[in-house]
Amino acid sequence: MTFHDKTALVVGGTGGAGNAIARTLAARGERVILTSRDAGRATDAAARLGQGHLGLPLDLTRPDAIVDALSGLGQVDHLVLSAVERDQNTIHRYDIAAAQRAVGLKLVGYATVAAALADRFALAASIVLVGGIAVERPYPGSTSISTINGGVRGLTRTLAVELSPVRVNAVHPGAIADTEAFSKAPKAMLDRILERTPEGRLVETDDIARAVLFLLDAPGVNGVDFLVDGGYHLC
Repeated sequence: MTFHDKTALVVGGTGGAGNAIARTLAARGERVILTSRDAGRATDAAARLGQGHLGLPLDLTRPDAIVDALSGLGQVDHLVLSAVERDQNTIHRYDIAAAQRAVGLKLVGYATVAAALADRFALAASIVLVGGIAVERPYPGSTSISTINGGVRGLTRTLAVELSPVRVNAVHPGAIADTEAFSKAPKAMLDRILERTPEGRLVETDDIARAVLFLLDAPGVNGVDFLVDGGYHLC
């Protein structure tokens, strides 16, 4: 299969799993457009992918500006919605502004991107939304994240119906060892997660990228939630 005639948009593609996904798509020959809130960061990340790739400024917390920001794009074959913003929100210390921002970014923002591109998806296009394992395994401080990732599940299903025949799936990563967020996490917390992970290791960004490629490429796989956590959800 050739991918040199394909265009992939990776929203949130400058760091973490999003950047691993962008690098993997570029390595197999797709033209990659990646986004960041910071225009310079997006441009730099695209340049590191090589010639022909594009960095685009896009702020999902400003949904009214999304349509204009994407207006210059042509046909899209693959869309990966991987933007994330960490939020440590608890019911006992509930931060309304932080919760609204997180919901706006990952639910309203994701849906608005899909709406903006609805008429530009290729006939065999596919979409992957990135959620998170907190939807299965909540923890103190995941009030917003667990709720939002539950919303990602619902959004995946409704997009699969409304954008048919475009396929839409979601990947829900566990603790990703080689990301900035988890490099700063207390060792005791990571050790507890590792002890409850049957695979015996934490997943890495390349694991997420490989799962996303499977979902992008696999005909017949549509509207599913794909857990990539080394089996952590089982224990």
